Amino acid sequence: MREALRGLTTRGRSFLAAAAAAGISAIVLGERDLLRVAVLLAALPLLAAAYVGRSRYKLACTRSLEPGRAPVGSSARVILRLQNMSRLPTGTLLLEDKLPYALGSRPRVVLERLGSHQASSVAYTVRADVRGRYPIGPLVIRLTDPFGLCELTRSFPSIDRLTVIPQVVPLPAVRIGGEYAGTGDSRARSVAVHGEDDAATREYRRGDDLRRVHWRSTARTGELMVRREEQPWESRATVVLDTRVFAHRGEGPTASFEWAVSATASIAMHLRQAGYKLRLVTGSGIDIDAAEGGEGLILDTLADVKLAQNGDISILVEQVRRRSDGGLVVGIFGSLTVAEAELLTGLRSNGATCIGFAIDSSTWVSMTPGERQEADREHAAAALALVHAGWRSVPVTHGATLPNLWPAAARGSSGFAWRAAMAETVGGVIR
Repeated sequence: MREALRGLTTRGRSFLAAAAAAGISAIVLGERDLLRVAVLLAALPLLAAAYVGRSRYKLACTRSLEPGRAPVGSSARVILRLQNMSRLPTGTLLLEDKLPYALGSRPRVVLERLGSHQASSVAYTVRADVRGRYPIGPLVIRLTDPFGLCELTRSFPSIDRLTVIPQVVPLPAVRIGGEYAGTGDSRARSVAVHGEDDAATREYRRGDDLRRVHWRSTARTGELMVRREEQPWESRATVVLDTRVFAHRGEGPTASFEWAVSATASIAMHLRQAGYKLRLVTGSGIDIDAAEGGEGLILDTLADVKLAQNGDISILVEQVRRRSDGGLVVGIFGSLTVAEAELLTGLRSNGATCIGFAIDSSTWVSMTPGERQEADREHAAAALALVHAGWRSVPVTHGATLPNLWPAAARGSSGFAWRAAMAETVGGVIR
């Protein structure tokens, strides 16, 4: 009750002041009717305070997000459902949800009175242009009586989180090649379909199905031979994100690092939908398998990924090689030096096919003509070193779109248009 009295509005305090004045006048003048008026004036704000103070403990609120995971630049809808749990109706309610700065200003919604055990829902929209996880709440409600004599504030402790994931763009379907890896007795077999004479066989063991007997091999060896189990081939891919702070430039949503994160998410989702067993590795120490948490785990991880102050290419290579099992390796790299590009040779183990998107982060900032020429020369030399290291190198400059660059990933590392063009470019710049 003491807190409710502190919540009296200017109107409520004016009623109390008028009641005091009327009471003093009634005593001085000896007017009983005026004393009744004073009692009535004092009773109204006190009853309002008691009414509001009681109803403040009888409200229930739930919040839902649609969707709970939204891409950068899209909107999400926040729905608030408020229910009056008491028998007394409420007055007009002012709802205010606390939001971080990145989601905009705090929304204020007016909700008309709620009857006994009545529920009502209100909604507002938020939009984020920067990925991350953002807390929404707590909700603050201002309660008032029908006469506006008392106003109290109630805060609900519950907080929900909106995950803003990188933008995922659809990629054209191209044949990458070199993506298969396998295990088992016939690991050395190629993906090509073998003829009858080339069927992998072994000696018959007790319990083997007689329908698997390979009669031609049995006749040739003089012992009963059976076909091996089918090779469990599967498509495996490792997506590598370079998070070195000095390898990226630009600020905010248009920085080169944000382009790299969006490209990583798009490539990862594209490969997942194509049936790849996916692994994500970043220079920040992240190493996860998509099979453990599905696509949501990949996107949630990329929503939080940050630039690493002490990143190093050699550490990134070692981290990838720790669990390397062949297949396809797709790297999204910031600016590289020739020496760093040569270190990436270490990822071509187990016959892995390596595709590198070499981002020229210098194109994200303004430079003088001399600085631009030097930056172009260094990037061209590093990209060519990446090709010599056995990678399929795809150059990325500011304004480039991943769907237009993705078909270049299908080019072989033994030459073709990009290698020839790079050799020409480097030759023209250096010579």
